[in-house]
Amino acid sequence: MKISLKRTPEQLELIKAMASKNRSVAYEAQVALAEFIGPVIAEVINNAPVLSNLFTPLQFNSEDNPSIPLDLYYDVTDEDYVQIYSNTVAGGLPQNQVVPTVSELKVATYSLDTAVSFDRRYAAKSRMDVISKTFTRMAQEILLKQERTSANLIMGALANATTNGKDHVFRATTDGSFLLDDFNELITRAKRINTAWNKGTPEGGRRGITDLMVSPEAVKSLRQMSYNAVNTKSIATDGSDITAPESIRESVYNSGGGLPDFYGISIMEINELGVGQSFNTIFDTLAGSGTYAKADGTTGDAEFDGAADEIMIGLDRGRDSLVKAIAVDEENGSEFQLTADDQYSIRQNKIGWFGGLNEGRMVLDNRALMGLVAKGL
Repeated sequence: MKISLKRTPEQLELIKAMASKNRSVAYEAQVALAEFIGPVIAEVINNAPVLSNLFTPLQFNSEDNPSIPLDLYYDVTDEDYVQIYSNTVAGGLPQNQVVPTVSELKVATYSLDTAVSFDRRYAAKSRMDVISKTFTRMAQEILLKQERTSANLIMGALANATTNGKDHVFRATTDGSFLLDDFNELITRAKRINTAWNKGTPEGGRRGITDLMVSPEAVKSLRQMSYNAVNTKSIATDGSDITAPESIRESVYNSGGGLPDFYGISIMEINELGVGQSFNTIFDTLAGSGTYAKADGTTGDAEFDGAADEIMIGLDRGRDSLVKAIAVDEENGSEFQLTADDQYSIRQNKIGWFGGLNEGRMVLDNRALMGLVAKGL
């Protein structure tokens, strides 16, 4: 993620004006640059993240009090009450609200803020690289806060989710492996969870897992299918090991460093997942003392161990489940509001800006989330 300013005559003149000894001229130049770069930062923030981009944006006027009519998001004959997960503060624990489907859900919003400054001499010397890095840092700070807030919400909604008597999270069949059998179990569990409004077959029969977020170690296990056995049995000496079909082994082998999809499911490789990584630690914390068994529901039942287990997240992107309400400015329509910082005097010899955005994230339907716990990958 990078923001660059071109060395055009107009921009060079604007940057030099910010270093003017005339306070009015300097401040006007800061304001002009803020009006120009604010929408650019908003665009960068919206295109760069991983988890944050899974949320469907719902824009509202910055002076408005946003709400969502739940009956438009649920089938008319669905259960009378549904569970909604949301954050009341940035980075806070997800709160579970049980509300009627006919309710108007008020969205709890919060602010994500950032502020930066640099020495005035960089503007006087037209150091465009310094200016560009300054705004890149602002975007990075907001992005980091959005990713952590999104992770807290998704992991919290997933950790204890159950539907139709089925846990959304279960353990892989074989420790130390991530096999075709695990994909098969994920698809089957998703079908049982994502039923139609009458608990029957949904229209087209297509509801289920569309994307799977995994660690680099999990992708490594998938690549190993090109030369390892794929059945659930341990390595045998009697020749009972089963290899994948040649077409699958060849496609996995030729994929090299990445796998765009597997078994019809898109693979999203995320560095924050895996043993000891940040998102895995968040799930470990939010899972608490909850236990997860294998797909049969009777074996392997144990608490999530962040030192050995890792969580993989399945997502049904066909559901309008993950929603992000975000405020937009009336004047320029930008989601990110950037303002020239006037706290600095000439004696401090600094130039700065502060800015941020106002948003609220929700999981309206946790049936869109699934989890697979693997050990020892």
